[in-house]
Amino acid sequence: MARMSEKKTKPVLGQSRPKANSAWQNLFAQHQETAVDSLLRLLLEPLASLLTWAVIAIALALPLTLILLLQNLQQIGSGLDQVSNISLFMVPEVTAQTLDETLRDISVRTDVAAAELITSEQALQEFEQNSGFGEALQGLDTNPLPAVILVTPAATSQPAVEALHAELAANPNVEYAQLDLAWLQRLNAIVEFASRMATLLALMLGAGVILVIGNTVRLAIENRRAEIVVIKLVGGTDAYVSRPFLYTGLWYGVGGGLLAVLLISLVMFGLQGPVSRLVGVYDSNFSLIGLGISNSCLVLMVAGFLGWFGAWISVLRHLRAIEPR
Repeated sequence: MARMSEKKTKPVLGQSRPKANSAWQNLFAQHQETAVDSLLRLLLEPLASLLTWAVIAIALALPLTLILLLQNLQQIGSGLDQVSNISLFMVPEVTAQTLDETLRDISVRTDVAAAELITSEQALQEFEQNSGFGEALQGLDTNPLPAVILVTPAATSQPAVEALHAELAANPNVEYAQLDLAWLQRLNAIVEFASRMATLLALMLGAGVILVIGNTVRLAIENRRAEIVVIKLVGGTDAYVSRPFLYTGLWYGVGGGLLAVLLISLVMFGLQGPVSRLVGVYDSNFSLIGLGISNSCLVLMVAGFLGWFGAWISVLRHLRAIEPR
């Protein structure tokens, strides 16, 4: 029994860890309390907070809506055939023998994948069936439609297709040569230009959001100047004093982001009906692309960061100037 009483107790490994955990828990509790208190302060002034959130939401929703519309245009273009076919409209007085020879010469080219001849009679018959003007066209003395050779290039690169187009257009039997997807290339160029403009607009409006939140936080700092002086007199650090204002900026950003997501969803919902009726005419299954859950969360994260950054700039500039005398 004596030996057992003399046995020393071994120290427990990591015995000081609970103190470290307690410090982290206290820090987390302080941040949680400050965040909740900052949110409650905003909710106690609902009209002023709502106006600020609305300004932020509009600034965020404008470029995001434009970007979404451009993405939908890109989806339309990507769903189409990207092979630039060439339509060769032949001169009206060309003979059938010349048409056959021209078709044969084009078909044997190595840079041509396929060539198809549509005679003027076939073009007129197809136009009568699809246009609804069959009776009116029957009264014409001559066929106004020319013969057409549809050429599918073997190459897919734009320079090679344009070179083939220029060479075929120089044929004396060809009156006019048209790249069928030239309009799609123009659309892609317009979409690319508009995307650059939307990006610049988003950057400018993002800077505006930072300025709005920074000015709002500056006013909050001025309103609580006496409280800040008292806290610094009892030993409060700048980091401790700035904490509620940083959370205020964060809540402004997140609230504005939530309203922006709501506005964008309403806009896309309002456009869904007209777009569905439009694509139904063309027997297409196209549907508008919305923000989605992941992009909505990304918008909230970016908005929250803009709010925090604007508040941080305001705190860095104005809070340090307040010192007890």
